[in-house]
Amino acid sequence: MAYRKRLTLLALLDSIIVLAAIYASYLVLHPHLEILRLKALLASSVTLLISHHIFASYYKLYKKAWEYASIGELVSIVKAVTFSIIVTVIVQLMMFQDVYVRALALTWMLHVLLIGGSRFYWRLIRDRFIKEQREFKNTLVIGAGSAGTMVVRQLMNNHDTELKPVAFIDDDPKKYKLDILGIPVAGTSKKIPEMVEKYHIENIVIAIPSLSKKELKHIFDECMKTSAKTQIMPMIEDIMLGKVAVNQFKEVEVEDLLGREPVELDMDSISEYITAKTILVTGAGGSIGSEICRQICRFSPEKIILLGHGENSIYQIDMELRKLFSDHIEIVSVIADIQDRERIFDVMDNYKPDVVYHAAAHKHVPLMENNPREAVKNNIFGTKNVAEAADTYSVGTFVMISSDKAVNPTNVMGATKRIAEMVIQQLNQQSRTRFVAVRFGNVLGSRGSVIPLFKKQIQVGGPVTVTHPDMTRYFMTVPEASRLVIQAGSLARGGELFVLDMGEPVKIVDLASNLIQLSGYTIEEIEIEFCGIRPGEKMFEELLGENEVYDEAVYPKIFIGKAVLEQEDEMHYLLSFHDDLSSIELKEFVINLANRRKNKVYLVAK
Repeated sequence: MAYRKRLTLLALLDSIIVLAAIYASYLVLHPHLEILRLKALLASSVTLLISHHIFASYYKLYKKAWEYASIGELVSIVKAVTFSIIVTVIVQLMMFQDVYVRALALTWMLHVLLIGGSRFYWRLIRDRFIKEQREFKNTLVIGAGSAGTMVVRQLMNNHDTELKPVAFIDDDPKKYKLDILGIPVAGTSKKIPEMVEKYHIENIVIAIPSLSKKELKHIFDECMKTSAKTQIMPMIEDIMLGKVAVNQFKEVEVEDLLGREPVELDMDSISEYITAKTILVTGAGGSIGSEICRQICRFSPEKIILLGHGENSIYQIDMELRKLFSDHIEIVSVIADIQDRERIFDVMDNYKPDVVYHAAAHKHVPLMENNPREAVKNNIFGTKNVAEAADTYSVGTFVMISSDKAVNPTNVMGATKRIAEMVIQQLNQQSRTRFVAVRFGNVLGSRGSVIPLFKKQIQVGGPVTVTHPDMTRYFMTVPEASRLVIQAGSLARGGELFVLDMGEPVKIVDLASNLIQLSGYTIEEIEIEFCGIRPGEKMFEELLGENEVYDEAVYPKIFIGKAVLEQEDEMHYLLSFHDDLSSIELKEFVINLANRRKNKVYLVAK
């Protein structure tokens, strides 16, 4: 309804109510009006009517959205009516030297009742009649604290939502069996499956912002025992900043179920070695490389060089960064292959970066098993080219991204990464550049990871293919991996091997099962099919070998591995890359070399 039309109708309604209240009061108490009382009635009616509209306007009774009326609106009504009666009392005293107390008291009661009733009647119609004609989804809210209460109030007041809160779940025993906003606290998180069945729940909303990842996983596991859809309320910070509404729930992501709190950055130490510096990122168009670029730009480097072989991926990250940071950061895109030694040296000579993040690599295990020559050329010789160029042009810090597959490697990809680690550790012993490697497990959502594959398989109705029911992997998110790489640069003293505390390894079959249920299906609807272990794969991965482990973390959730170039036997290995070397011979030689862990490694490309 238009504002003016609404204002006119409310003012007219209030005028009728005011006059009805005062005339009804006088007629009830004084059925036979005398001349004096009749004059008092007329004077009081005019006074009460005028003063009511003045105070109603002052307390904004005509501007309030009464479909959301609550105690605050009722208090405003009482104030407006009370002050109107007080003004009427004053007028009666001035004109008639007397006050008809009983009549005005009854007028006050009728006035409040009728004005309040007229306003709250619309909310009653909306809540009881309009809403009841719609179909709602019974919703269970987990968390009966301030956040959960806020969610329930929003759902109850928002007539556009299809969610109807019917019960709370909370682990605080003091709240058990209490009613909050008319909604019962039905039990603890252990009773989620029971309450879902009892209240015919279709939606579950987790409304505990302080919940740790481990606790969230526990609650989600209970929710997964039901057929209800599970969602999480948005972050309080996003609500306060107006980015999202309270009732804009987000889906539970696989990343939320890792059971590990994310790594936070030491902003001061990172700013010290990145701010106002020149940074080069190889593989800048990849999943990890592009996220490293995004996070680096938050620390305002003077210049960032995006180096990559694929022009499309480099173009995309270039456009993204220019849109956000081009006003204060010089962004340079370089198309180059790290196997092209001359080109890499030219780039390093031209830009002379202070820090290099080496993220370029071939990482797909089965593909590299079938193409060992390319793995060697890119992961070993490409790393050697970039690292030696960094040494030649006195780069301050060189951070290489490695893999958990480099520990006791059984595949070509892991072996080439292990040898690449040995290359930079050897260079560190003779260079002024600080060379370090960062080792982590599988990255959720990165190109070639299982998550995109599983999602595609789910979209077409399955089956979801898993290699083996007992296969486990360490997982982390793309932002976590990038933070680890950036933080490692600030911690680098030279020669370290940094490892993230990735918590407990996750079964691939559990990951697939969670993703199926998060997509709204059951295991019966989308089957999981076991296809067998692929060439080069292990049943489980390790982050550090037995002789590489230090017990203490150098930074919260970041550990440092011992340098592996400590063998007494200083043998020199020469990997001659011959064109006539067969794939099988090359694979065996690379894996054997990676597992020997000798003091010095010299790699020469023929």
